[in-house]
Amino acid sequence: MIEFVYQIAISLFASLIKFVAPFNAKIKQTVDGRKGLIEELERSFPALAAGRPVAWFHAASLGEFEQGRPVIEAYKNQYPEHFILVTFFSPSGYEVRKNYNGADYICYLPFDTASNARRFVAAVQPSTAFFIKYEFWNNYLRELKKNGSHILSFSSIFREEQIFFKSYGGFFRDMLRYFDHIFVQNEKSVALLKGVGIKATVAGDTRFDRVKSIAANARDLPVIAGFRREKLCLIAGSVWEEDMQVLFPVLNGFQGKFKAIIAPHEIKKEQIRGWREKLKGIVILFSEIGERNIENADYLIIDNVGMLSSLYKYGDMAYIGGSFGVGLHNILEAATFGLPVLFGNKSYHRFQEAIDLISLGGAFPVADAAATSAIIEKWLQNAVARTDAGNVSREYVETGTGATEMIMRKVQELAD
Repeated sequence: MIEFVYQIAISLFASLIKFVAPFNAKIKQTVDGRKGLIEELERSFPALAAGRPVAWFHAASLGEFEQGRPVIEAYKNQYPEHFILVTFFSPSGYEVRKNYNGADYICYLPFDTASNARRFVAAVQPSTAFFIKYEFWNNYLRELKKNGSHILSFSSIFREEQIFFKSYGGFFRDMLRYFDHIFVQNEKSVALLKGVGIKATVAGDTRFDRVKSIAANARDLPVIAGFRREKLCLIAGSVWEEDMQVLFPVLNGFQGKFKAIIAPHEIKKEQIRGWREKLKGIVILFSEIGERNIENADYLIIDNVGMLSSLYKYGDMAYIGGSFGVGLHNILEAATFGLPVLFGNKSYHRFQEAIDLISLGGAFPVADAAATSAIIEKWLQNAVARTDAGNVSREYVETGTGATEMIMRKVQELAD
């Protein structure tokens, strides 16, 4: 019965989203990117792959892609003769990484209807399929198992409130049984899965491997060094309007005592204009560099995409956005550079790294501007407290690496 409801729900969703598409730009991308995709794969993919073993990596969006990237690149290094397919569910992943040169083919994942899954797997014929973190699609998993593909999930994390562990969650638990192996982030996930008869291994989070690589290869940005000069610098990364409502009084209250680089999660001109008006002091946009004197500016707003991971190299402390709304964004990118981290005290509990760093003293959830100001004031007055917290962050990342190597050992084992 639940499977019947699932199939109906997926089909209804696929139909409804087409109806809504003309009224929402992001949904329109989601629909347009899938038009004719199955037919194109059936027509051209076999020739493109040319008989090479296909490794399929699926990511919901950009964050999951970056999480999976170390495994993609390790796989390509170990099996250079294989064909690598990357799929996305969301346009926020596909549109940013559609030209990623580590894959041979990148596209959207057709919606998980029985017909789409059957035709997709028949066209692509994956030898191994990797699902990153939370992606569990019943029809695709069933077709992959029929196809004889090896199926792996990695960087997964499970919580008691998920449907897999409910009395009525049998259909969803059965999805997990399709996997040859599930690599999870923590022991709690192993225990939960064991309780419903599913074996898993703690490998940790592949994002640690990714951010370590980012730190090692961070770009030198002389213009950013010129902006911060000798002052302390706060990096506000992936911030939303809710985050800025907390940060406005903080930044205005400390004007002149440190500099701040603000990287919005989404680049919206009107929103950035509004932020600029609410900040006291000199505010410039990255796109204006060359037109104005950057050295005397108090705030630099990054009005482009793709720089954030290298910006943390120039920071002394970080505020990471999202936790007052959609969910906390990547704090590991800041932590790997040895920055103490602040974030909202709302939506962070499902992120293991946030919980760990709070307990270790490298990260600090804040409720409002007053709490944020109090911590920053402490860091301004006590450099040792600030650097000690930053060292905790750096050491946490360094000790958390190694998941990619463990996953690749399993890949080799399955191939033998």
